[in-house]
Amino acid sequence: MLKTKGFSYPTDVIVKAVFLKLRYTLSYRDIEEMLKDRGINADHATIQRWVIKFSPYFDRKFSKKNRRGGKSWKMDEKAVKIKGEWNWYYRAVDNDGETIDFFLSKRRNATAAKRFLIKAINRNGIPSKINIDKSRASNAGIKRYNKQKSRRISIRFSKYMNNIIEQSHRFIQRKVRPMLGFKCFKSASITLAGFEVVRMLQKRQQKCAKNSLKTVPEMFRALAA
Repeated sequence: MLKTKGFSYPTDVIVKAVFLKLRYTLSYRDIEEMLKDRGINADHATIQRWVIKFSPYFDRKFSKKNRRGGKSWKMDEKAVKIKGEWNWYYRAVDNDGETIDFFLSKRRNATAAKRFLIKAINRNGIPSKINIDKSRASNAGIKRYNKQKSRRISIRFSKYMNNIIEQSHRFIQRKVRPMLGFKCFKSASITLAGFEVVRMLQKRQQKCAKNSLKTVPEMFRALAA
């Protein structure tokens, strides 16, 4: 259960505010105004603290309910600006477009690619094949993992085959672009993870969710229970 004891607002209000930020392209001031229209006076800075405080909880809770992805992955990385500097956001999806995992790194190199791969494998198992878009860093990272673990993850280079993940990136890019960059690495990592949780709920990646009639807000609230 989401622990909000000691906070000045009810749990339902906090969950609603966090969901609005993670689901829609809204600024914290937009959400402050929306809540004020409903008679709730929560400062935008307070709402931001809620997102940073509670998003990791929703990420952990969802990871326990998330279905494992397929064995063929599409892996790519995109640049994300944090405090005026470019950082790298690694993501992978399977053939059905379902999110495998995500990882924010300050570097774009073999070490970062390998760290992301290990994180994704711990959650989803070992893939048989990974498609990348001629990324030397990702190629080196996968090869380093194969050598260290004595694995045989096949690497395929195909820009066309990576269209699935390029389309998947758009959801994140639509949210990040209006923000004009993040202020610090920690808040960026937490907020991006929150975006991903809501996106996976939209994709019905939660176990037994395909036959559920629950809406995305209902499923999000259920994670807080």
